[in-house]
Amino acid sequence: QVQLVESGGGLVQAGGSLRLSCVASGRSVSSYAMGWFRQAPGKEREFVAGITYNGGTTSYANPVTGRFTISRDNAKNTVYLQMNSLKPEDTAVYSCAANTLNSVAIITTPHSYSTWGQGTQVTVSS
Repeated sequence: QVQLVESGGGLVQAGGSLRLSCVASGRSVSSYAMGWFRQAPGKEREFVAGITYNGGTTSYANPVTGRFTISRDNAKNTVYLQMNSLKPEDTAVYSCAANTLNSVAIITTPHSYSTWGQGTQVTVSS
């Protein structure tokens, strides 16, 4: 069984950067597509970025395209989200998720992901 733990969140001023990490334990996630999602207060969870099992394909939500970069290091069983040019509207709890039934397709709907981390808070001040 896979466990996911996120880290790297915090408080940052608008225009700043953060790098989130998602470390998997229990078993390797190297054969799974992975995703980052976020949920702001009073809003539904939304897709942020996804990556295929080998990192060959990535996908981003429109609001973060050009500012965020998802990557993975399968040797470290870790997925990253580099966030640059942060905006106050990026404030949310960010969670990583594993799509244990899929390696090569990036799914943007949360219910397709079976394993979730607890999330890390990102707050961007104006």
